[in-house]
Amino acid sequence: MCKTPKTFPLLLILMLLSVFGIAQNDINSPYSGFGIGNLSPRTNSILSAMGGTGYALQNPYYINFKNPASYTAFDSLSFVGDVAFNITNQKLRTEDQEYKGAFAQLDYIAIGLPILKVWRTSIGIMPYSDIGYDILDAYHKDTIGNITNKYKGEGGLMLLYWGNAFKICKGLTLGMNLSYLFGTINSLRFAEYEMPNSFNFVVTNFRYIDGIQITAGIQYHTTIKEKHQLGFGAIYENAAKVWSRENLLVLSYSGTYSPGGSSYMDTVKAQIGKNALKSNVKMPHIVGGGISYGYKDKLLVAGDVTWQNWKSFYMSENNSKSKDSLKNNLITAIGLQYVPNAMSSKYYNKINFRVGTRFSTGYLILNNKSITELAFSAGLGLPIRVFNSRSSINIMFEYSRLGTLKNDLILQNYYKLSFNFILQEKWYQRRKLD
Repeated sequence: MCKTPKTFPLLLILMLLSVFGIAQNDINSPYSGFGIGNLSPRTNSILSAMGGTGYALQNPYYINFKNPASYTAFDSLSFVGDVAFNITNQKLRTEDQEYKGAFAQLDYIAIGLPILKVWRTSIGIMPYSDIGYDILDAYHKDTIGNITNKYKGEGGLMLLYWGNAFKICKGLTLGMNLSYLFGTINSLRFAEYEMPNSFNFVVTNFRYIDGIQITAGIQYHTTIKEKHQLGFGAIYENAAKVWSRENLLVLSYSGTYSPGGSSYMDTVKAQIGKNALKSNVKMPHIVGGGISYGYKDKLLVAGDVTWQNWKSFYMSENNSKSKDSLKNNLITAIGLQYVPNAMSSKYYNKINFRVGTRFSTGYLILNNKSITELAFSAGLGLPIRVFNSRSSINIMFEYSRLGTLKNDLILQNYYKLSFNFILQEKWYQRRKLD
């Protein structure tokens, strides 16, 4: 008879619930109002602790969805389940103001399975981008009086992927993720004037986006003198055109804006429901490559380079192309993992120690300044003996710095603590009866 893991149905239920749970976010970043928001790293917690590297890495005990060719490392008789969530503390600063906040979020859920001897598969869901900002700009003009501008946005995109990988020959593997990208980008903006008999306008925009993306990956691994392992990997993500349905509502009113409480005088424009604006959003194509070096089961070093073509991105609005202030983005990352003695009988010798760093030139330009990001990370991998020696809890801490105080811009500091649970169990096992 066959045995399947009892935890497998639970992971599937969590994956369905995460369609709603991951999409909820409480970020507050003015930079998320451009493009499709603040981009998520799309790496698991282990690789995030190593700076977000992963193009050349593969391991039978975790899921590296950064390069689908890595799935071939899954054990032929086991499945891998991976769940992670994070707690983030954020601090926003200008030259004369400061804001602090914190929020918790489910990072991702993924499973990896063996299918045939040369074929492995993986399914998962994770954030692609987050949007959250609330900006109030009030000032005075002698000819008009007090003016109040309000900008508010929320939402973000999710990524549901199905990946497959195949062993081509010794050391060479190919893989592909077929991904469904979906989510909402919601915004509200208005301007109010303190002039007698004046009318104000509020514009609400609710955009739903969905479409298909494809990521192809390749890896090659070789062993030198039984102690040294070299790995090479690369990915390509296509510049997909996804669909957009935009509900636009423009209202005029008097007094102070309050949803349901203002004195609305007229509907200036309404394109909702069947009359919603239909257009396309062109996503950037992405190219990435990496290299890794391992010494026995003790030391692992990896480095990645990623190029994102954000200059080609656009969201069509009223038959015109909206590009914001975007530019191509280059991301470099390096990471290291050290295990004192993976075969030791002593628990502390089996703990994984990880560090890494990442730098992004940024895909956004404001006030003639690139919005760059610099991040440092560290983490621990703790084996869980209650299940088996290959299941683990992984803890990752990351500090990232986004933006600048120069040119009247905003500096954002993030302190992220991530917890990840990896479970490996027998997927298919035939029991023998005496």
